[in-house]
Amino acid sequence: QVQLVESGGGLVQAGGSLRLSCAASGRTFRTYAMAWFRQGPGTDRELVAAINWSADNTYYAESVKGRFTISRDNYGNTVYLQMNSLKPEDTAVYYCAAQRGSYLSDHYDYWGQGTQVTVSS
Repeated sequence: QVQLVESGGGLVQAGGSLRLSCAASGRTFRTYAMAWFRQGPGTDRELVAAINWSADNTYYAESVKGRFTISRDNYGNTVYLQMNSLKPEDTAVYYCAAQRGSYLSDHYDYWGQGTQVTVSS
């Protein structure tokens, strides 16, 4: 089992950057695929980015390709989401998630509490 705590959200102007962090508990972090999801006002939760356990495979939603980068530090038990060129439509609560299966699966078992990202125009 793993517990996840996100940080790094906040208010930023369009075109700005933020880096989200997700600290994971447990000694088996390196065995989990990790992902960032988001849920904006009145929208369904969507997968933003995912990374496999060894960090040699990643996935990005089309809406964030070229702007967001997911990475992980298996020694520090942390996964990151670097967000550049932010747009107002990126405004959402961002959630970190973990699972033992494929990073491409949408079935994630463990979730953080979420961190708010607000992008002003």
